[in-house]
This record gives sequence, C-alpha cells and structure tokens, in this order.
Amino acid sequence: MKPATPLLLYIDDDADLARLVERGLKRQGFAVEHAADGASGLARIKQGGVDVVALDQHMPGLDGLETLAEIQKIPDAPPVIFVTASQDSKIAVTALKAGSADYLVKDTQGEFLALLDVAAKGAIEQALVRKARDDAEAEVHASRDRYAALAAEREVLLREVNHRVGNSLQIIASLLHLQANSSSDDDVKAALTNAMGRVAAVAQVHRRLYTSQDLKTVMLNQYLEALLEDLRRSTEGNRMSRLTLKAEPVEIDPDRAVAIGIIVNELVMNAVKYAYPDGAGPIHVELRSCNGGLELSISDDGVGLQVKQDPRSTGMGQRIVSAMAQKLETKAERDPSHAGTRIVLRLKSAAQPQIRQFASTA
Repeated sequence: MKPATPLLLYIDDDADLARLVERGLKRQGFAVEHAADGASGLARIKQGGVDVVALDQHMPGLDGLETLAEIQKIPDAPPVIFVTASQDSKIAVTALKAGSADYLVKDTQGEFLALLDVAAKGAIEQALVRKARDDAEAEVHASRDRYAALAAEREVLLREVNHRVGNSLQIIASLLHLQANSSSDDDVKAALTNAMGRVAAVAQVHRRLYTSQDLKTVMLNQYLEALLEDLRRSTEGNRMSRLTLKAEPVEIDPDRAVAIGIIVNELVMNAVKYAYPDGAGPIHVELRSCNGGLELSISDDGVGLQVKQDPRSTGMGQRIVSAMAQKLETKAERDPSHAGTRIVLRLKSAAQPQIRQFASTA
C-alpha cells in the first residue's frame, strides 16, 4: 500500500514565496496548501489532515507567535516549523519555548527550502514517535487501571467468600455445640466438643480475612487470642478460666494459620481433659520469635507423664497434631525438663516478626 503524501500547511502573507514553497516541497514529496494569515491557517488546521505547519512571524492580524499560541490549544495539533526573515535570536527562543518544533530563517530566493524539507520531515517523524509513545503510555495507564479495578473486584469477592465461609463454619460449630449440650453421653459430648473446636479454628481464619485489610495474611497473635476465647466459651465449668496467651505480633498466611489453630485447639483440649484430674489449672499458650523463626508452645503444670492413657482415647487428637505439624514442616516435641506437660513446635518464618510481646487472659 502506497504511503499517504504528507500535507504541509504554509501560513504566510507573501503569496509569491508561498508559490515557491509549494513548487519546491512538492518535488520533495509533500502536498502543500497556503493560508494567507493566521486566522485562515487556524481554520484549516481545525479541519484536520494537516501533518506539519510552516508558520511565518510577520503577518497582518495575528502574528506568528500569536498564531502559534492558538495552534497549541488545538487538540492533536500538528508540529509547527517557525519561519521568519528576522535574524533576532530572541524570536527563535520565544518560538521554541512556545512549542515550535523547529526554527528557520527564510530568504526570498527560496534557498531555505532544503532546510524546510528536512525540518518538516524531522518534525513529522518526531510527532509520530511522540504519538506512539503517548499511545503506549495511555495503554499502560489503561491496563493499570483495568488491573486495579479487577484487583479491587477480586478483593471484594474474596472478602465476600471469606465472610460466607466463615458464617457457614460458625453455623456448623454452633450446631455441634447445641448437639453436644443436648447429649447425655459424655463420650459423644466430648467428641462433638472436639469437632466444634476444630471447625471454629478454621472459621476464625476466615473471619480474620474478612475483617482484615490484607487478604493474604492473618495476624497470628490476634487469631490465637480469638481462638482461645472460643475454646473458653465452648467448655463447661471453670476449667478454662486460667488459660493464658502470650504472643508477639506475627503475620502468617491463612493456610499455616489454620494448621496452627487446629494444633492449639487439640493440645489445649487435651490439657483440659487430662492435665488436672482434680480440677482446673493454668494452661499457657506462647508464641515468640526464636532463631529466625517462631516457637509455639502449649504447656500446663499438671500431672505430666505420670498420667495413664485414658482407655476411651482414640488417639485422633495426636494424629491430627502430627498431620498439621507435618504440613507446617515441623513436629510437636515434648519438653522433658518441664514439670507438667509442654509441647513445642518450631516454625520457619519468611520474615522476622515485630518484637512486641503482650499477655492476655482468654
């Protein structure tokens, strides 16, 4: 396909020089139109189709600089080559600052035509490059805006999903709690209470994600505090009244938070059942930074290794703890130096947590 002939608009009140420019530039591959003053030149530019403008300074009515200022107000205006017979450099500087692409000193014999040809072609090329750059930047901005809109929509949807999942799990936990309370069989009651705690551990994560500004992480210390409060409410009597939490603020991904929550649920419930045969006693949950990672411990001051295995135990809790620990790439270890029972898990951490400890009673 043959490329379109570029159109140069020559704005000058000198008709003879305009004819000279037209003959000379046509031989260089341009189509040339003439406007005798600034007003008619502006009217022609607004019609569209002009690729480059050669603009004289001295004209009746609007002079060159005034016409240039008006051209700059036209959307997608063509580049302007400022042409004048004046040798005054101040005019050149003023024209370039006002937006002219180039500046030429003309002569009546037309010797400047070769320079005008080069300047016009250069100005058109620069305009094409600038337009391509502007179009690319506009597309980048548009793509960024589309991505931001999609990301915002995705975040809203994720919050809604977490909200619905959290509500559904909370309903399940509540149903298990009602069923446990209505059962007269202690074994059934204990099994339902354990199941309720496991469901609540998962529900708490979704609740945290729904209310958090960051859908990718959970504040582990806040999650554990809420989880322990759920455990206290789900257990009859005062056996949980001395449950304490000491934790540093740590952000963690939701999957690991679920695994940690289930482990804490199992080990705390195990301590509630077996650590104090004669009544309630203290149970401690601690989360702290240690050697570039995290250390989670659940401890009591109860009977420890002296207790015999309950014949009614199915070992389900231990299997769940082992499975969740394996998911976390660690293992649950008993501290032999502790008088009661202390289970420790050492977790890898991608980033050091903030060192800000606090204690709370659930």
